[in-house]
Amino acid sequence: MTARPDTPLYAAQRPSTGSRYTRTAMALHWLIALGIIVNVVLALSADSLPDDWVRPVINTHKSIGITVLGLAILRVLWRFSHRPPALPESIPKWERASAHVAHGLLYLLIFALPLSGWLHDSAWKDALSHPMQLFGLVSWPRIGFIMDQPPAFKEYLHNLFGSLHTWFGYALYVLLALHIGGALKHEWIDRHSVIRRMLP
Repeated sequence: MTARPDTPLYAAQRPSTGSRYTRTAMALHWLIALGIIVNVVLALSADSLPDDWVRPVINTHKSIGITVLGLAILRVLWRFSHRPPALPESIPKWERASAHVAHGLLYLLIFALPLSGWLHDSAWKDALSHPMQLFGLVSWPRIGFIMDQPPAFKEYLHNLFGSLHTWFGYALYVLLALHIGGALKHEWIDRHSVIRRMLP
């Protein structure tokens, strides 16, 4: 027997507006996710590319990182003014607490990765002779006080921020795997979807 649209059963099965993120939050979430995935692919493939491809790939990686940083700022500002939907009550408290911690760490890394990359690039010894451009269209400034450091100290900073950028990337891989794995567990095993909250 199929429930009609005006029956209580149909209404119970249909997600309510308050159980979903706003369309703006959805758009920002998926744009940030897409940017991160593309940047991971670019970073992992750079060493295996022909020499004349490496510089354009690195420049694209930088441009996407700055774009992700801008989108992340918008996402946080939007979240402050638009309360996200609560997780279903059927999810155990420890899982809800873990999800909040994981989300907090994800936000932290989404900011830390592009910022550490920007610092790393600003300490590059050839930064002055290779101006940074956003997707080859718009000039993008480097961080002045980093560029103005003595060459030896700048080289140290370049290596330091490069290492931080790499380790932040590894941490992000782990958190993304947990994030995706948790969402799929709720979808396929627990049978209370949380993915639909972030889908139109």
